Amino acid sequence: MTGTARDRLVVHVPGKLFIAGEYAVVNPGEPAILAAVDLGITVTLDPTSATREVHSPGYPSLRWMPGPTGIEVAPPHHGSDYVVAALTVVDALRRSRGVPVSAFDIDIDSGLDHGSGRKYGLGSSAAVTVGVVRAVGRHLGLGLSPLEEYRLAMLATTSVAPTASGGDVAASAFGGWILYRSPDRHALAAAAASGHTIDELLTAPAWDRGGILHLTPPAGMGLVVGWTGAPASTTSLVAAVRTAIAGGEIDHDRFLSDSRDAVLALRDAFDAGDLEAAQHALRDARGVLRRLGDQSAVAIETAALGRMCDIIEERGAAAKPSGAGGGDCGIALVGPDFDRPALEADWRANGIDPLPLAVAEREGGRRVG
Repeated sequence: MTGTARDRLVVHVPGKLFIAGEYAVVNPGEPAILAAVDLGITVTLDPTSATREVHSPGYPSLRWMPGPTGIEVAPPHHGSDYVVAALTVVDALRRSRGVPVSAFDIDIDSGLDHGSGRKYGLGSSAAVTVGVVRAVGRHLGLGLSPLEEYRLAMLATTSVAPTASGGDVAASAFGGWILYRSPDRHALAAAAASGHTIDELLTAPAWDRGGILHLTPPAGMGLVVGWTGAPASTTSLVAAVRTAIAGGEIDHDRFLSDSRDAVLALRDAFDAGDLEAAQHALRDARGVLRRLGDQSAVAIETAALGRMCDIIEERGAAAKPSGAGGGDCGIALVGPDFDRPALEADWRANGIDPLPLAVAEREGGRRVG
């Protein structure tokens, strides 16, 4: 980047962890609880450069240009699909509001990967999408609210991954603890395909099926996270569960009801400030996922995740896999007197890597220098 530190716009966006409601949340209106975490990605926008390049470790440089109806990118089949999608939706909003086109470079640095290059499963694609939307929106003076940032990033995400629930997008956009319900993505896609403008898409009725609510956890409650070192593919795991549902192997209505009960019980425990009730609800959520895995023959709770959770339970706290399972992370809700060093030593002895994560509030963006 060529600009000085004072010129650059720097945005940090948190990653996420699913706490409860996985798999069910892909259905519009079904609730899940997530937490934003203080490991994330940093997007740096340099408005003094006219090369219009995007740089990110692990990807070849991407160059973009404004076209008559959108942006054009080179190379055309670039791997950073989420970046291209984010640039595309913000450019559509820029054009609809009559904001002049601007040249800038973007640098993306991720803290959501292990040093070996393996991902922790903390929502890097969603964080990148939100980060690009936020940085470019701020640079162009679009005055986007967190809700508009989420919706733009969600439109970008579903253009790449149509079945994505968007819970990770919401956590990255809003920060903190949230109760999330996904919108009707099929209706959004249909509206986009029928030629609705970006402004119409941002206020479409399809959003009404979804929602985002900030939560306050019980006083003294801690979130503990362990990583199995085994990456998991959320897309393939969700697809496998969908296949099992279509084949009649899963009582889908019962699954949705059980998941909903566990998530709303966890919400109520948060509202009441009741740590013991929150741990009980988390155990119920783990049971919901285990039954789903058994019925679908999908390895949601792997042996490593099961051992991780069992070690927590043996120490009197509550734990479950986070997200789609199959690897990645497990999470636990613990009290203020919980012996974390002893747990971490036990985890390491069993091949589990403790992640020093904290729940992150929304930072937004700042000009530095």
